[in-house]
Amino acid sequence: MASTWRRIGRIGKLGAALALVASLAGCGLAAAPCRVASAGLKIVPLVGHAAAVPTDACADVIDP
Repeated sequence: MASTWRRIGRIGKLGAALALVASLAGCGLAAAPCRVASAGLKIVPLVGHAAAVPTDACADVIDP
C-alpha cells in the first residue's frame, strides 16, 4: 500500500514540474486575460475591433 502512495506522489511531483515548465515556456497564461477581453470586445458590432486595439497591444507586449 505504501508503494502505491509513493507512486502517486511521484506522479504528482512530475505533474507539478511539467506545469511549471509549461508556464515558464511562454507567457501565454499571463496574456490570457488580455486575449479574452479582446475577443469579448471584438464581438461588439461596428466598434468592437477598434475598442480591442489596446487589449491586443497588451497581449502582444506580454506574449510577443
